[in-house]
Amino acid sequence: MKITTGKVLSYGFTYLCWIVVTIITILPVWWMFVISARSRVELFDNPTLFIETFHIENYTGVINDPTFREYMWNSIIISTSNALLVTVLALLATYALSRYKLVGSDNIFFTTLTQRMAPPAAFLLPLYLMFTQVFSFGEGRGRWDLYDTHIGLILLYCIFNLPFAIWLLKGMIDGIPPELDEAAYVDGASTLVVLWRIILPLAAPGLAVTLILSWVFAWNEYLLAATLTAFDARTITTGLAEFVTVTGTNWGEMAAVAMLTLIPSLIVVAFAQRYIVRGLTFGAVKD
Repeated sequence: MKITTGKVLSYGFTYLCWIVVTIITILPVWWMFVISARSRVELFDNPTLFIETFHIENYTGVINDPTFREYMWNSIIISTSNALLVTVLALLATYALSRYKLVGSDNIFFTTLTQRMAPPAAFLLPLYLMFTQVFSFGEGRGRWDLYDTHIGLILLYCIFNLPFAIWLLKGMIDGIPPELDEAAYVDGASTLVVLWRIILPLAAPGLAVTLILSWVFAWNEYLLAATLTAFDARTITTGLAEFVTVTGTNWGEMAAVAMLTLIPSLIVVAFAQRYIVRGLTFGAVKD
């Protein structure tokens, strides 16, 4: 195989671009780690990109804080429950839109997707009123509402994650031949059996990607959680704001919490990395 000078320059330029993109991507995370490893004096005295001494007190102080552990546990419950609920609902909705020729099914799909186009900030005021007034029952200590509850955030995140999940699964379900469903129906299978025995195994990579991305979106969300929670259901991302006080900002501890917040996401993505490429390309090419 003859390699020309043009190809060498092309490959070199491609690798150079990837190196630059990688540095730009990793640099903020590295800088956050550097901040988390320094004391307040070192942070303002010598702001460099290198670590000279590791100030572990920033991490131990946060880990030993029961409030931090409560916020982390809330994030795990809310993100995991939302991801599972969104994946199940998206699978059922996408299968119905793909297999059953409903009147206006294309319009239903487009209308569902448009809910993801609006910024979440546009819904803050109506959502706050709904959470504190519309969905409130009882008075005094017997009062029950969705404000500052796990179930409230789980259902709320479905509004924003479900359209994306349906859009992500639509192409994957369409890529599964409907003849497989028809053959199963001829053998006497029900719709639930078809979903469990045929659709679920074939769409497993896509479902894994949907589950992962829904989990990450719910885990990283800040604006809605900060507005619609007070303490009981407060997530770890909203807990970062508590390090900004009237006497100053605890940059080291804030960066330590941010680094600890990255760990669950990295673990989830690392274990499911092989499903991501398969899921995102599933159904993209047909024979």
